[in-house]
Amino acid sequence: MILTIQYLIVLLINKTTSVIMKVSTACIVLAYAGNAVEHAQAFSFTQQVKTFSALNVRATSTKSSTSLEMSTGLYYSTSTGNTETVSGYIAEAAGLSAEDIGDATDDEINGHDSLIVGAPTWHTGADEQRSGTSWDDWLYDTLPNLDVSGKKVAVFGVGDQASYSDNYCDAAGELYDLFTAAGAKVYGMTSIDGYDHEESKAVVDGKFVGLMCDEDNQYELSEGRCKAWIDQLKSEGFF
Repeated sequence: MILTIQYLIVLLINKTTSVIMKVSTACIVLAYAGNAVEHAQAFSFTQQVKTFSALNVRATSTKSSTSLEMSTGLYYSTSTGNTETVSGYIAEAAGLSAEDIGDATDDEINGHDSLIVGAPTWHTGADEQRSGTSWDDWLYDTLPNLDVSGKKVAVFGVGDQASYSDNYCDAAGELYDLFTAAGAKVYGMTSIDGYDHEESKAVVDGKFVGLMCDEDNQYELSEGRCKAWIDQLKSEGFF
């Protein structure tokens, strides 16, 4: 009888130990599985964050690219070559290409977000068509047929302060008058300090309507003036 009881006790202990080992093994398996799930979830979350970051970088890059693609056209016309020289300084400072307004198409003008326009003064004392260049016809025959309302415009002029002191850069004033009358917004007004002239139709409210250069008497200042003017236009949000 005693042996039978002892045998039953031993059998019970063995069964209990087996159950405990199975339960322990199951717990270990469950714990491992839970840990694996947590790692998988963490990995998935990390991947989502990386994906979101990548998308965000792409979106930012796209936005930056769009802002850099704002189009600016640089147009001039010339009689003696001085205005072409100054437009070259401006083109270099701004990273643009200069084109004679006589060669520009309507679609090109309409396609630009902003325009830099420059002219010499040849017909001194004239009320209109003052430049003696392609601008004279373009301003009166082409501009009225274009929609430049709200377009950003910056004006530059080239003149001779010594020989034509009473009409210094008058054609630049004509550019300003006709573009603003058509609804354009002019940027880049500059100080009249440092110039030696008597009168100019390019002065509005005590300032030049844009950049004025004198390749006859102050040619050594032109390149520096162009660089400073482009910096000013950048600070004004022109580009």
